[in-house]
Amino acid sequence: MTLDLARWQFALTSINHFFFVPVTIGLAFLTALLQTAWYRKGKGEYLRLTRFFGTLLIINVAVGVVTGLVQEFEFGMNWSAYSRFVGDVFGAPLAMEGLLAFFLESTFLGIWIFGWDRLSRRLHLLAIWLVALGTVLSAAFIMAANSWMQHPVGYVINKATGRPQMNDIWAVLTNPVFLWGYLHVLVASLVTASAVMLAVSAWQLRKGARSADAENVFGFSLRLSLIVLVPALIMAMFVGSELGVIEARYQPMKIAAAEAQWTTCQPCSFSMFQIGGGNNDHTPTQIIAIPHLLSLLATNTWNGKVVGLTPLQKQYVKKYGPGNYVPNVFIQYWAMRVMAYAAGLVLLLGLWGFWLMRRKSFARLRGEKPARGGRWFLLAATWAVLLPFAMNTAGWLLTESGRQPWIVQGLRLTRQGVSPSVGFTDLVISLVAFGLL
Repeated sequence: MTLDLARWQFALTSINHFFFVPVTIGLAFLTALLQTAWYRKGKGEYLRLTRFFGTLLIINVAVGVVTGLVQEFEFGMNWSAYSRFVGDVFGAPLAMEGLLAFFLESTFLGIWIFGWDRLSRRLHLLAIWLVALGTVLSAAFIMAANSWMQHPVGYVINKATGRPQMNDIWAVLTNPVFLWGYLHVLVASLVTASAVMLAVSAWQLRKGARSADAENVFGFSLRLSLIVLVPALIMAMFVGSELGVIEARYQPMKIAAAEAQWTTCQPCSFSMFQIGGGNNDHTPTQIIAIPHLLSLLATNTWNGKVVGLTPLQKQYVKKYGPGNYVPNVFIQYWAMRVMAYAAGLVLLLGLWGFWLMRRKSFARLRGEKPARGGRWFLLAATWAVLLPFAMNTAGWLLTESGRQPWIVQGLRLTRQGVSPSVGFTDLVISLVAFGLL
C-alpha cells in the first residue's frame, strides 16, 4: 500500500509539473520570435505582444519551478532507495542541468525581466534567446536521465556497491531513446505553446475590443501560432512514430501493451477502438482494425512482427525470475489513442485555421464581426487549448506506466525503489496536501 501511495503521489506531482514544462520551452521560443519581429520592424504591436506573452511565460516558469522542486524532494524522501541506486549515473546529467541549463535560463530570464529600458535592444533580445536556449538545454539533460531509466547504457555495475556506475557519458547522451524522446519533447512543446498562443489570441479576438487595433495585435499572434503549430504537429507525429520503433526494440512489452496485443502477430493491425483486452482479458474485441498499421508503427515495415504480451512475459520470467512483467494494459492502450486522436483533432484545427487565414475570415476590423466560419474557428481554438495538455499527459503515461514494473528497465523493480522509512500516514497526509494544492 505504501508503494502504491508513493506512486500516486509522484504521478500527481509529475503530471502537474509537466503541464508547465512544454509551455515554458515553447513559449520562450515564441516570445523570442515576437521580440525579434519587434527588433527588426519596430512596430508597437509586436512590442505589446512580446510583453503580453512574456508575462505569461514568467508566470508559467514560476509555477513550473515550484512543482519541479516538489518532485525533486520526493526523489529523496519517498524514493530514497531508488535515488541511492541510480545516483552514480543520474548525478552527471542532473548536475549539468542545474549548474548549466537552469542557471543560464534563470539568470537571463531575470536580465530580460529587469532589462527593459536598461539594456540596448540588441542585448535585451539576446537575453530572451538565451532563456529559450536554457529551457532547451534543461530539457535535454533531464530527458537524458529519464531515457537511461528506459534503456540503461554507458554504465558498469560496481562490484563493491552493487549499483550502476557511469563509465561513458557519451553513451548516455547518444542513447537512441534519448535522441528521439528529446526531439519529441521539443516539438510537443512547440505544439503546446502554439496552441496556448492560438487560444489566447482567439479569445482576445472574440471578447476583446472590436477595433482594427485588436486585430492588428492579436491577429498577428494568431497567425504566428498557426504557422508554428501545423509544421510542429506534423513533425511531432513523425518523431513519435520513430520513437515507437525505438521503444519496440528496447521495450517491446510497452508497445505490445499499447495495442493490447497478447499474441505474436505478423503483420499486425492497429485497432481504432476495442472492448476488453485488459490484464484479465486476453481476447479483446477489436473495432475498426486498420491492417498493417501496427507493423508500420512498431517496426517501420509493412509486414513487421510484434511479439505479444504472453510470450514476452514468459521470456521475462526466464530472464529475470518469477513475477508479473506486464504493465497496465488499459492505461497503455487508451493513452496511445488519446495522444493520437487529440493530435489528429489539433491538426484539423490548424489546417482549418490556415484555410480561414487565407480567406481572412476571422478578421475583426472597424467593429465588424468576422464571418461565420471565422467565429466558429475562434470558439473552437479557444477550447482546443486543452488537447495538447491531454496529449502530453497521455504521452507520459504511455512512457512511464509502460515501463512498469521496472523503475529502471531490466535493473531495478519499482517496489525496490521506495523509501523504507516513509510510513503510510506520512504518504496519506502529503498526498492529500499536494492534491489540494
